This record gives sequence, structure tokens and C-alpha cells, in this order.
Amino acid sequence: MKEQLPLKKEELAWAGETLKRTEEKLKKVSGRSAHKIPYTTVDGVHDDRSGDDQIDWWTNGFWGGMMWQMYALTQDEEYKKIAVETEEKMDRNLMCAEGLTHDNGFKWLLTSVADYRLTGDGKSKNRSMLAACNLAGRYNPRGRFLRAWNDGMGYRQEDNRGWAIIDCMMNLPLLYWAFEETKDPRFYEIAVDHADTAMNAFVRADGSVRHIVEFNPETGEMVRDYGGQGYGEGSSWTRGQTWGLYGFVLSYLHTNDRKYLDTAKKIANYFIANIPESNLIPVDFRQPEDCGLEDSTAAAIGACGLIEIAKQEKGRESRVYLQAALRLLRTLASERCNWNEEEDQLLEKCTAAYHDTEHEFSIIYGDYYFLEALMKLAGKEVFLW
Repeated sequence: MKEQLPLKKEELAWAGETLKRTEEKLKKVSGRSAHKIPYTTVDGVHDDRSGDDQIDWWTNGFWGGMMWQMYALTQDEEYKKIAVETEEKMDRNLMCAEGLTHDNGFKWLLTSVADYRLTGDGKSKNRSMLAACNLAGRYNPRGRFLRAWNDGMGYRQEDNRGWAIIDCMMNLPLLYWAFEETKDPRFYEIAVDHADTAMNAFVRADGSVRHIVEFNPETGEMVRDYGGQGYGEGSSWTRGQTWGLYGFVLSYLHTNDRKYLDTAKKIANYFIANIPESNLIPVDFRQPEDCGLEDSTAAAIGACGLIEIAKQEKGRESRVYLQAALRLLRTLASERCNWNEEEDQLLEKCTAAYHDTEHEFSIIYGDYYFLEALMKLAGKEVFLW
């Protein structure tokens, strides 16, 4: 995972300068938000999802992940303290079955697994194994997939036992980690079963990706797909493209099975072909032409996945993926980053879902992946997936 990127001197210099600028801002932001678990900002101030009513929010691991990345970058103990506080607060979620979903990877890979990897803390290992075992328990052996949500959650309140979503590709590394740690093949087999199912059921021939697929939970037969957070059925929700793009690269890194890298490249090629001239990513590649809604998080996540693909290839092919990532990141840095150190958000114009009432606000995982991408380019990333 330490493959050399074919960066030109000026590209490496830009990455270093932009990372330094990000580091300077996060030093101020982390001090103000040290006791929060933020999701977005209100008037430039981080909100806080650490209360009992929101501690199970699916994005709650990203703040801790940012703090661990910053700790690795700077060795500043303050970042470690914030990350550990976040991890400990999330125990209330870990002990609540109703609040545990396929998002266990997003929550605990970036917090407790990161802590265990960096410090060897036994309590963090225990938390990580509890989260991994719960995720494995979501496996449907008939359909060979991981169930997305619990009853009463997701996009409809009725039966969703057979629902799986593309986002889950990013959570599989929690199972790969558990396999590496225990050598218990059940974790590995569940992860690759889900990856294979997603490869066959979610990825279309042109490289676009479905968001939600419903299976019959008792037979495993595919029933239908849903537009989910995108424009509609048959559309191309951009963040879903990047969950698939990056997620399949991660399955390749953990299994060395070339089919996952090939699938990631298929999605990446589609994604690159649809990047607008502005390099600003829409919420859905197939949204109406008169709709200008953007999702900066898709650009940041996509850049991370493209960089990982570039590491696996050589020569001209590697540069194709790397240049696409640089286009996205340079545009984010110059046009969609808030560099005001007195405001908490970094990336702006992020959108959670096309049909939501609110659009184009700050979202914490956009900031996380922007930081991660810069650290990848600078050769300073701690690999948390």
C-alpha cells in the first residue's frame, strides 16, 4: 500500500502546500470542535452528533478518522486525545443493536481500528471486533450480501430485509481487518461474497452503479433496484459511483483478486468520462441539464479511489487516473474549499441526496476524504481502510 505515485515535481509541491494549508486550518478547527462529533456546519460552526439521539449517525467515525490522520501527520497529542474521546463516546452506539448497520466500517475503522493499529490499545481492538462481528451478522447466505439497514430505517419504513447498497463496499475492510487479525475465514468469505454480489448486481455494463438493490431475503433472487439518493431509477448518483470505485479498489488491496481492480477501473473510466469541463461533480451524472446541484464529497472520495488505482498501474495508464484525481482536487482546493480559519467547514457545496430539501452544504466526510487524498499524494497517509 506504499506504491510510488508518478507525480511530477510541481504536483508534489502543490500537494504538500495544500496539505500544509489544510493542516493549519484543522489545527484551529479541532480546538473549537474538540468535544463534538460533527456532521455539518451551521453558520460556519460545527454541529454535534454525539448526543444520545444522534450518536448512531452513520458519519460519526469521520471526525475521529481526521484526528487520527492529523495525529499521524503531526504527532500532536491533542489530535489523539480528540480521536480517543470520539471513540469512547461511540460506545453508546456499539451497545445499541438498533443503531448498528452496514455502516459499522465507516464508524469503527476510522476510530477503534485506527486506534488499535496506531497504538495497540486492547480496548480498541475489542470495540473493533464487536463491530466486525455485528457486521458479519448482517450477512444473508441466500443472496450472499450484507443487509443495509434495520427495520424502520432507510428509504422506506416497511420490510427492508433484502436491501443492500453500494456504500457497503467501503465497509468491507472492517471484515478484512477482522480476518487478518483472527485468521477466521468467515470474515473473509462474507466480505468477498458481498463484493461478488455487488459486482454482479450493482455495476452496470457501462460502468455506472446502482445505489440500492432489493433481493428476496428468503431466496436471494434479485427483485429490483432503486434510485436511492440519486435522481431516480436508472440514474447515476455520483457519490454511489465513488463508493463503488474506491470500495472495489479496497477489496483488491485486501484480496489481491484482479477482478476487483478491473471492476474499480470500469467504474473509474465511466466516472472520468463524465467529469464536466468545470471539474465540479454534480449530484447525479444523469440529473436534468438545467439542474446545477453539486456534491463536492463525490469529487473527494473519487480522487482517493483514483489515486489508489494509479498506484496499482504503471506508466501512461497510471497517469490517466492520477491526472483525473489531481483535476478534481485542484478544483476543490481553488473553488470549493473554505480556507477561512475562523469557520469550521473545509469543503463546501456537498449534497447528501438529490431529493433532499437541503443541498450544497458542508459534510464531514467530504473534509475527511479531501484530507486523505492530499496525504496520499504527499506520501504521508496512514492507511485506515
